[in-house]
Amino acid sequence: MGAQDAMDGFCRDCGTDVPQAAHRCPACRSPRLARHPELAALSIAHLDCDAFYAAVEKRDNPELKDKPVIIGGGTRGVVSTACYIARIHGVKSAMPMFKALALCPQAVVIRPDMAKYAKAGEQVREKMRELTPLVEPLSIDEAFMDLTGTQRLHGLTPARSLAALARRVEAEIGITVSIGLSHNKFLAKLASDLDKPRGFSVIGQAETLPFLATRNVGSIWGVGKAMQETLAQQGITKIAQLQKMEKNDLMRQFGSMGVRLYHLSRGQDLRNVEPERDAKSIGGETTFTTDIRDPAELEKILWLMAEKVSRHAKADGLAGSTVTLKLKTADFKSRTRAASLSAPTQLAWRLFQAASPLLKREADGTAFRLIGVSLSHLSQAHPEDEAQSLDPDYTRRAKAETAMDTLRAKFGRAAVEQGRVFTGKRAEDDED
Repeated sequence: MGAQDAMDGFCRDCGTDVPQAAHRCPACRSPRLARHPELAALSIAHLDCDAFYAAVEKRDNPELKDKPVIIGGGTRGVVSTACYIARIHGVKSAMPMFKALALCPQAVVIRPDMAKYAKAGEQVREKMRELTPLVEPLSIDEAFMDLTGTQRLHGLTPARSLAALARRVEAEIGITVSIGLSHNKFLAKLASDLDKPRGFSVIGQAETLPFLATRNVGSIWGVGKAMQETLAQQGITKIAQLQKMEKNDLMRQFGSMGVRLYHLSRGQDLRNVEPERDAKSIGGETTFTTDIRDPAELEKILWLMAEKVSRHAKADGLAGSTVTLKLKTADFKSRTRAASLSAPTQLAWRLFQAASPLLKREADGTAFRLIGVSLSHLSQAHPEDEAQSLDPDYTRRAKAETAMDTLRAKFGRAAVEQGRVFTGKRAEDDED
């Protein structure tokens, strides 16, 4: 299979083998073919959802399919995401809303619904974890994956597994993704942006240096506007120029940043794909593209994170006695607050019940860019521990959550939605 992938290729839309000379799939006639000399040898990937917020809104409202859609507005007055139709008119993320509407006055403007987007993002990550446990989220809509060694498990090369993943996301979640495949994280992320939307791009070892040489220095991870200006003052605007410089010279001029410039300009990146969960705790977090101040919106997302942690704890047969809330402010300052439980738990409603008061004390109008919750001081789960809970509603809630878990296991996670946010000892209906 590996040799055939290298010589020929496969159809991204149906997975059929495609001869080298063919321009379309012989089975489904699709022109979307995957071919590359190193296609079967690469295993580091970056997945990026296409125009994510707008795609979710279009999925939920088919009337928006062929219309330009802008997600944004509100107090920030900027564009969070624009669909590709709006982008044709020049609309870009972070653009002031008045300018975006001047460029595309017919656009449909929708306020962000972060709880809905967090849910969709988690659904995508769950499908990624079905391929490999080595999934490293970067934000709500993108993540790295390391599929090294997964061919023995799935019977498919990483490239074919990734193409199948993209098909499943589109068919089952209703949005599209672009995938970059390479030999390290830096190049995989560059590749995922080469052919959006619905892209599948490969950067191999042999082409790394010439591929990078033609690109601007701003393509290097960590080189922002200020650094680009500093490099430009030295007459350096292209990566090819950095490739010709010695490491000591770059270190002398730019300090530790010079080391990064030396290695990344040559496509050298030794960073591993680090999964979001460590052995001492089970956690879930999400980064917002648009900062959130609204306590009610933050609370909705907190519930989704509590469900996520609960799901992983149940899958591993673990319970924990400490719940930690993690927040990151708009200026990147972290806040962590923890609460101890009377007995270990793996139930979502108990995680939320412990974390919600912590959030209420912090959600004072501060703008946050990240929220997360984790469960630590882990032990094997024992139902009798939960039965010792002093909460008089424990039995009812535990039975309800167990019933939902059973239905989801049988019919899929979308079969039953909680649709509630617990506050204190009372559960209030709240449409997601």
